[in-house]
Amino acid sequence: MAETPPRALTIAGSDSGGAAGLEADLRAMTACGVHGCVAVTAVTVQNSLGVSGVHLVPPETVAAQVRAVVTDIGVGAAKTGMLASREIIDAVADVVDDVGIGRDADRVPFVVDPVAASMAGEPLLAEDAMEAIRTRLFPRAALATPNLDEVRLLVGVEVTDAATAREAAAALYALGPRYVLVKGGHLRGSPEVIDLLFDGERTWEFSGPRIDTPHVHGAGDALASATCAALARGLDMPDAVASAERYIRRAVAESYPLGAGVGPVSPFWAVHAHR
Repeated sequence: MAETPPRALTIAGSDSGGAAGLEADLRAMTACGVHGCVAVTAVTVQNSLGVSGVHLVPPETVAAQVRAVVTDIGVGAAKTGMLASREIIDAVADVVDDVGIGRDADRVPFVVDPVAASMAGEPLLAEDAMEAIRTRLFPRAALATPNLDEVRLLVGVEVTDAATAREAAAALYALGPRYVLVKGGHLRGSPEVIDLLFDGERTWEFSGPRIDTPHVHGAGDALASATCAALARGLDMPDAVASAERYIRRAVAESYPLGAGVGPVSPFWAVHAHR
């Protein structure tokens, strides 16, 4: 009988197309050697062309899932994805406090991926939910991982270059996370993708050439989940992000078409490597 692997928890919505949301989280966690557990926040009607429906899970059920997993199975790290409403965000903030997940070194690391913008950059959340991300989740986060559209919605900074990326990181850090990762994938026209990690004093840059593919569905979810998996394996934050960056660059390079729209980034290269 094999030993129990490291465990991580994703608190996120389900994607019926299997490319984003908690399905992307579980794909990345498995590929990174971690058993993934879930607290489902919403069920979406979704395919490669977009989302046509959303059904929210009651906040008390979301919290009960988190408590059930952590108190029995235990987790080495946790992350959020789509939380959908102020009420769900409040429930998540309360329950992570109760079960020992959070920002500080004596708690299970908490990665907040503030899913707040569509692939086209349009807001997905009402303003009260956005405010709850700022005031309730970010102060509890070991790491916040917004893309550039979410940066704009959260702190009002339009990132166009390295200087504005640093400005955005400072503004996000002021909301309370222990670390901030400003993801540069949405900076169109740049030949490189540069992600910026900031802890209030030090800065780390992770860069690589922009990969020419339209199939990037679930990339942000996968990066946050790979980071969460690395934290669950015991890596410190800069090393965990570096590990996740290596994973996502290969996953984007190996992305594949699916349906008539945008296909997903791929975990299969990592799965095949362990055969």
